[in-house]
Amino acid sequence: MALTGRAALLAALGSIPAGLLEPGWTGLLAVNGPLALACACDYALAAPVRRLLLTRSGDTSVRLGDTADVTLTITNPSRRPLRAQLRDAWPPSSWRTGTEIEASRHRVTVPPGERRRATTRLRPTRRGDHQADRVTIRSYGPLGLFARQGAHRVPWTVRVLPPFTSRKHLPSKLARLRELDGRTSVLTRGEGTEFDSLRDYVPGDDTRSIDWRATARQSAVAVRTWRPERDRHILLVLDTGRTSAGRVGDAPRLDASMDAALLLAALASRAGDRVALLAYDRRVRALVQGRSARDVLPSLVNAMAALEPELVETDARGLSATALRTAPRRSLIVLLTTLDAAPVEQGLLPVLPQLTQRHTVLIASVADPHIARMAEARGDAGAVYEAAAAAQAQNERRRTAEQLRRHGVTVVDAAPEDLAPALADAYLTLKAAGRL
Repeated sequence: MALTGRAALLAALGSIPAGLLEPGWTGLLAVNGPLALACACDYALAAPVRRLLLTRSGDTSVRLGDTADVTLTITNPSRRPLRAQLRDAWPPSSWRTGTEIEASRHRVTVPPGERRRATTRLRPTRRGDHQADRVTIRSYGPLGLFARQGAHRVPWTVRVLPPFTSRKHLPSKLARLRELDGRTSVLTRGEGTEFDSLRDYVPGDDTRSIDWRATARQSAVAVRTWRPERDRHILLVLDTGRTSAGRVGDAPRLDASMDAALLLAALASRAGDRVALLAYDRRVRALVQGRSARDVLPSLVNAMAALEPELVETDARGLSATALRTAPRRSLIVLLTTLDAAPVEQGLLPVLPQLTQRHTVLIASVADPHIARMAEARGDAGAVYEAAAAAQAQNERRRTAEQLRRHGVTVVDAAPEDLAPALADAYLTLKAAGRL
């Protein structure tokens, strides 16, 4: 129980000593008779807080950047009306800075035996699971002189999913995929390719593609055309070690890697390929496999929601061994990791032959656009030194990428906003070349 500001003001006007105005009965007894009686009646008429029944409903998931509405239903089983101020507490990252007080506090009035709803609108600023904290209720009497206060725990979890901002590139990539997958003839050979159609032979065609039975039935030489095989296996590997925690702009590198992985997964599933996900640093952080084309994208988004960079060095040998176990058949392994020289040369390069021997490997990395801007800086001595340091970093990165290419690896190195479409283009290029 507590005296309200209104009661304190009335007591002050009656020249009551400030030391006697502490919350509770001690302060109440020190107030003059009429005010004491009014406060006692106000307290008696305030609805009890502990007997209130609270339940939640509403959104359980939301994409980062969108809003989620969580509704709190307050049932008043007492015979007194509830006039209350309510605070619905959530983690600070559930709102944008400066909007928490306005979004989390509500005034409610619930008649006896009835229920009312209060909706809290969340706008999370971080991925992951956001769990509701206590609901604090302050119940006032009809005069507003005295209040009862208590707290209830009403569990609720809202999972904040990756935003998938690269979704806007999907229509153009699907158009290119349709062109590749039947609208134009693609001549590829090899075990497991799908027969498409017959056409007339032109100089330069592989003689092994000639269909002699069809040629015998017509006057022209006929050759078979093929389209890229469907139902290929793609393993997306997210490196969640310390290098993924480096921030590029306003977000860690891991977020840009996840966005690129989602676009590739959406494109590959539409192409009829099977997509799996492995997130790893020193142990498996997430694993998604065996999903249908319809379920794979929701499963990946849900698995990525709780992923956070771990401040440990990635175990390259463990990552390689886990990837090989996860992809027993020949697959395209897409590793989203760093191109920094030390982690690649000391960790990845020694185990890379194990991957390239059985699989096609594509490495995608997030480049920092600030480095490119530094390399172009001129003017004073400080800018020149920055440009020299940036040029050295870029040269090391290109040298590392070239080392990987010599091992037969396809390398994609792009800024965060360009990584997703560049990775999708690399996938389509491999598909067109018959390397999948």
